Amino acid sequence: MEDIHLDGTPTTPVVNFLPSRGTFELSGRSIPENAAEFYKPLIECLDSYAQSKSLPPTQVDIKLEYYNTATSRCLLDIFKKLDAMKKSGTEVTVDWYYEEDDDDMRDAGEYYQTLVSVGFNFKPV
Repeated sequence: MEDIHLDGTPTTPVVNFLPSRGTFELSGRSIPENAAEFYKPLIECLDSYAQSKSLPPTQVDIKLEYYNTATSRCLLDIFKKLDAMKKSGTEVTVDWYYEEDDDDMRDAGEYYQTLVSVGFNFKPV
């Protein structure tokens, strides 16, 4: 499985998915025209990673400043994959970064946390 590095655009986030290190990061804005198409290879990367025999502690950093409804469904798919990994015994941590005065973004992270067993750390920036 290969690492995925994508530069951000005005509508897509910076992506640094590094299964070789057990780290996965999304940052910036996520309002792609076709979110399912954009996130498909990322979700496939997580699927391949989860099939590995011995997984290191897995760190996920979400540093999105804004995302649309279609992205929110893709994020939920990602968190469900992480939840399955955790239930299989892998240590998984999500750091959810948000602007200090952006209550909506913090609330969104808290909502995702209620849906999965993965631990979230909330980090104002």
